[in-house]
Amino acid sequence: MKIENEDALDNLVICPQCHTLHQEIPIEDGAKACCSECKSIMYRYDSRLAEHGLALSIAALVFFAVANFFPLVKIELLGNEQFITIPKTVMSLFENGFFIVGMICAFLIFIFPLMIFVIYLLIFALLKLRKGEQFSKELLILLSRLKPWSMSDIFLISILVALVKLIGYAQIHMGIAFWALIVFVLLDIYLTRSIHISEIWMLRKRVFLPKAKRENAV
Repeated sequence: MKIENEDALDNLVICPQCHTLHQEIPIEDGAKACCSECKSIMYRYDSRLAEHGLALSIAALVFFAVANFFPLVKIELLGNEQFITIPKTVMSLFENGFFIVGMICAFLIFIFPLMIFVIYLLIFALLKLRKGEQFSKELLILLSRLKPWSMSDIFLISILVALVKLIGYAQIHMGIAFWALIVFVLLDIYLTRSIHISEIWMLRKRVFLPKAKRENAV
């Protein structure tokens, strides 16, 4: 297969299971394309993906804000009460001299997840408005590089493990941020695992196709 330029790569799709290279073909709304070798799903097309993604991104950012600015848990030990929040946890690492660990935690549990969902929000908004063809492409490339660094689910599991160990020593009360974090992680898993970048990329190409070509592709 001869590749004329980099733009020709946009029409090629690699199977995520067996890594077979395929030529992308237009499919109908609600349909899915399967690998010719292993029959696994490579991509889908959903014309309402922009609306769904935009709504989920806004909801995720709201729950992310609640999870970060309200108390996660309240710990009562010998009459003393202590409220734990995510920013306070990160700042305590810096205050105790763990600068590298604090910086890593700040990026993995705050900065990267925030960036990912802001990018999702911008991409889906641009696709909905049919604007920013080149900018949306750059955002998708950046999103593909940031997705592996989202560690919100790992952070939630670590909190649960720590709380289990503290149950026998102190009284623990879950705060509103704890439940917001659970919802945020569920939305994070759905958006980053279930909605593949290839599907958003395909929607983007259809959105910015000239009207005549778009009608022929449907």
